[in-house]
Amino acid sequence: MHILKNLKVWIKSMELVTKVYKAVSQLPKEEKYGLTSQIKRSAISIPSNIAEGAGRNSNKDFVRFLSIAHGSSYELQTQIILANKLNLIDKQSANSLLEDLIEVQKMNYSLQKSFINKS
Repeated sequence: MHILKNLKVWIKSMELVTKVYKAVSQLPKEEKYGLTSQIKRSAISIPSNIAEGAGRNSNKDFVRFLSIAHGSSYELQTQIILANKLNLIDKQSANSLLEDLIEVQKMNYSLQKSFINKS
């Protein structure tokens, strides 16, 4: 079992969710149940899966949930790029979110590797 407040990837992903929520609050109302909802769900999925894995009893389970969070991060990356291409999120906001997201992806991948290499 891992302590969430000590997991830098969880902290950074929580900060990312906050930024994502602020960014999508600017999206058109007609996207509320479309892209806005999807972006929020994939963003929330990242720290949620890290947290669920941290609460599991084995490192193998933890790595599995880190992997799920990693997949959600790529889903979010795709959605941010799409929102920018559709001119729903401006380039500067999209780039800022993507920079933070890539940092989370790198942290997550490194954490997964550290557990895999211990095996």
